[in-house]
Amino acid sequence: MTHTPQRPLRVLAAMSGGVDSAVAAARAAEAGHDVTGVHLALSANPQSFRTGARGCCTIEDSRDARRAADVIGIPFYVWDLAERFREDVVDDFVAEYEAGRTPNPCLRCNEKIKFAALLDKALALGFDAVCTGHYATVVTREDGTRELHRASDMAKDQSYVLGVLDEKQLAHAMFPLGDTLTTKDEIRAEAERRGLAVAKKPDSHDICFIADGDTQGFLASRLGRAEGDIVDESGAKVGTHEGAYGFTIGQRKGLRIGHPAPDGKPRYVLDISPVDNTVTVGPAEALDVIALTAIKPRWCGTAPSGPGAYTAQLRAHGDETPVTAALEDGELRVTFDEPVRGVAPGQAIVLYDGTRVVGSATIATTTRRTAVSA
Repeated sequence: MTHTPQRPLRVLAAMSGGVDSAVAAARAAEAGHDVTGVHLALSANPQSFRTGARGCCTIEDSRDARRAADVIGIPFYVWDLAERFREDVVDDFVAEYEAGRTPNPCLRCNEKIKFAALLDKALALGFDAVCTGHYATVVTREDGTRELHRASDMAKDQSYVLGVLDEKQLAHAMFPLGDTLTTKDEIRAEAERRGLAVAKKPDSHDICFIADGDTQGFLASRLGRAEGDIVDESGAKVGTHEGAYGFTIGQRKGLRIGHPAPDGKPRYVLDISPVDNTVTVGPAEALDVIALTAIKPRWCGTAPSGPGAYTAQLRAHGDETPVTAALEDGELRVTFDEPVRGVAPGQAIVLYDGTRVVGSATIATTTRRTAVSA
């Protein structure tokens, strides 16, 4: 197997305005590829997205990306994908929360924007590959097929949010940062050596389209406030809320419950019911999930046949956990070797075979070790 292409390619480098994508574009150009930089304008009103070098969708970011492209010496364009981003990422995010689920907008952006809308346009224009600053590795096998693997440095691995990519998309994906054992400080030092002004720019950790980082306020502005009950496992009312969409499974803080549980222990969100606008809370052990079903599976290559032993990751920066998984009637059925907590419908589950990403699916239902009775 090999990690590197055998010939120079025409590469479209997605440049967010951050240090990772700038260094990735520079490395692709240095490797001899014919690189063109592009910044994606994802908001009709960029001021409404995060400012102060915190996101990837602002006017400042587009200017930073342009300056980086100038230093690297590559052509640069800004492409307007605001309408597609609103429909496929922002509206989907709101709809999922309204339905009581917990979405991952970064994963959806990779699936629908960077490796669908952007890639489709790139291929139509004659480009061979899209390059991003993600920390993951595409491995080309001897038969020419591609596999997605974790980054060499697990501390920076971002393969979870790329688990939605299929083999066709992987055939046109390039991640120049994925197979180098370098720390983020070393990436910044490399950017500085290359004369890239983004070398000291802060990383983005928040949702780019929520300007102030207040997810609950963002949802309330679109869905309205709707007071409902917070109940315990027996169905007894223990508090009120202003919208069930403002909660996630496993949440502990911000519950605003007036009196403590009988055992004095903290309570966590166990269930969210948008139908009757009710949030159920209970003890931590009631969060233990032993199995789940997931829908809309996407495979990074051939779909697995029959039950198999894998490891699974349930959130972008979560740990791996051993599972047995099988595809039945188009749904992924997963059983955990040991119970896990904080598993919410709407999240993505990504399966791994060693470092190889097998595929991902959207969690639909969970089976708890202790059933929620309310």
